[in-house]
This record gives sequence, structure tokens and C-alpha cells, in this order.
Amino acid sequence: MHEIVVNLHMHTRYSDGSGTHKDIARAAMKAGLDAVIVTDHNVLVQGVEGYYRSGPNRVLLLVGQEVHDQALVPQKNHLLVFNANRDVATFAHDPQRLVDAVRESEGMSFIAHPSDPAAPAFGETDISWDRWDVTGFSGLELWNGLSELKVYLKSKLHGIFYAYFPQFIGHGPIPDVLLKWDELLLDGKRIVAIGGSDAHAWPQSLGPLKRVIFPYEFHFKTINTHIFISAPLSGDSAVDRRLVYEAFEHGRCFIGYDLPAPTKGFVFKAQGRDKTVLMGEEIPAQGGVTLQIRLPDLAECRLIKDGKVLKEWTRGENFAHITTVPGVYRVEVYRRYLGRRVGWIFSNPIYIR
Repeated sequence: MHEIVVNLHMHTRYSDGSGTHKDIARAAMKAGLDAVIVTDHNVLVQGVEGYYRSGPNRVLLLVGQEVHDQALVPQKNHLLVFNANRDVATFAHDPQRLVDAVRESEGMSFIAHPSDPAAPAFGETDISWDRWDVTGFSGLELWNGLSELKVYLKSKLHGIFYAYFPQFIGHGPIPDVLLKWDELLLDGKRIVAIGGSDAHAWPQSLGPLKRVIFPYEFHFKTINTHIFISAPLSGDSAVDRRLVYEAFEHGRCFIGYDLPAPTKGFVFKAQGRDKTVLMGEEIPAQGGVTLQIRLPDLAECRLIKDGKVLKEWTRGENFAHITTVPGVYRVEVYRRYLGRRVGWIFSNPIYIR
């Protein structure tokens, strides 16, 4: 398997972002990304997918949608749509029908910012997902950069501070989202977790102060989804598109907060009697299973089983745990950054049956 770094959930001038697809591609190349997935609101932009190049650098730009009912007040229940073969925004008024339409269109659907609190100081309402009766979606956005910001926007002074010092925002997924994910996994659902930047690159002003709120390039250095593809990127956009979406479909990925330190090189795998599997895959408990974790640097590591901390290591790079007990196993990694303990890596599960 080959690890690549993807940033997803961002907006252009086709909805409420400030940049073009070319702007996003340039920023992605500067940030060293392999691929980006643009998801404008309720529009499927045609003719912009493919590789963008600058000198020796290249990035694969893919296009999906963020679909929601624009007539709903407040506008809750946003859904990220990847790889669908048609525009599905006409189904926005009915979340279950929307999810079904995505599946019928050979696409994947991920609940966007499941918890997205209000920020009254900036006129922002709560736009969380509340239709948990809906079934059949592929996964959820475990960590959303813009939703996390709203948690800390208690006043305009906070807004000014974070506009100039955005590196202080990232702490980790909103706890309610982690709890909900574990609840869904315990219910037997295969729910893939992804991390999204929700990048808009908004130009803002407050009196004499003018600032682009989180340029694309900043977002692209923070919350990324690292995926494991079955062959190296070839430079053929059609071939590589299939590789990327196949990895997302199977949950062969982890969320990495790459601002404190690069998370590339993280490994979580399980070795059984007859085979070895990665995140998103299943392995029988019979004969015993060895869970192996490798970190890119020294950090605090937690092994989570069925939503509860099974084992915790305060500092290290390589860890192992042997088990014969079926369950849903995932990994959380934390480290120090700017004087704070922050989330660094959140894996997708390995399912021991």
C-alpha cells in the first residue's frame, strides 16, 4: 500500500469561497499535498478535475459536492458527496432520499460537520447534523477545522486573535462527534471517519483590520486525511481518481493534524494467523491477533476498543497489543504543541470478528 495526503471539504467562488480551482491547486502544491477534493455547496462543477502542475510539482484535484437544503432554517444536515456520477442537489430536502440517491449514483456520502455550534458574536447559527435516523451513509467528518473554530468564537476579540494566530485553534475533534462515531460503530455500522478543512479563504475586515480568514494554504497544512492506495499515483487522473475513492470507500485512512509535525508514516495494522490487515479491514479473532502501531515521532498513544480506552502509552513510537477478543479497535494519538496537548492522529478502525 502507498500512503498519500488528501485535503478535502473546501469551497470556491462557485459557492461561498473566495478562490478558483486553480488557486486551490496552487495552494495545495505549496503545501505538499497529493490530492484535494473540492465540495462547493449544491453545485457539481464540471470540467475542472484532473492534475494541476507547477514545475516538478503536481496535485490531483477532484470535485464533489456539499449538499444541504437551502430552504431549511437553520440550514442543518450538510452532506459531503464524493464520486457520484451526477448532481444530487435536487434531493437536498430529504436527507434519506439524498443518501439513497448518492448510492444509486455510485457515490459515497459523508456527514459534514456533525457538530457545528452557533457563534452568536458572528451571526453564525448551529448547523449540526440532527437526522440520525438516516441510514446508508458512508461515513462522517470526524474533525472539521471550521466547526472547531466556532467552538472558540465567544466574542469578536476571539475572532481577531484566531484570525492572526490560527495555529492556536486545533485541539482535536469535537468530543460529541467522537462519541457519536463510537456509538455508530458499536451498533455494527461500518462508518468511515475523515477529516475536513472546510476551507473558504474569506477576506474579512473589522475597522482598519483586514485579513484573509485562513488562506487555503494554511488549511492544507492542518487537518488532512491520509489514505492508503493499492498502487502509486500514476499521473493518469482517471486511474488515480479510482485509487483515491477506493481507499475512502474501504476506510483505508487516518486523520492527521499535520501542523504540529507531519503524520505521514503512521501505521495501524493487525496480524492474524493467516493474514495482515490495515485500517478499515476485518480479521478473525481465532488464533489471536497482534495489533501493531507505529508513530512518526514520540507521542502519547491510546488503543480504543468499542469506544473505551483499552490501553494507553504515555510516550513512544512503536506499540503492540495481542488479543483474542472481537471488537472495533482504533487508535488516538496526542502530542504537545504550543504549550497544549492536542490531537495528532485518529485512525479508522480495524474490525476483529
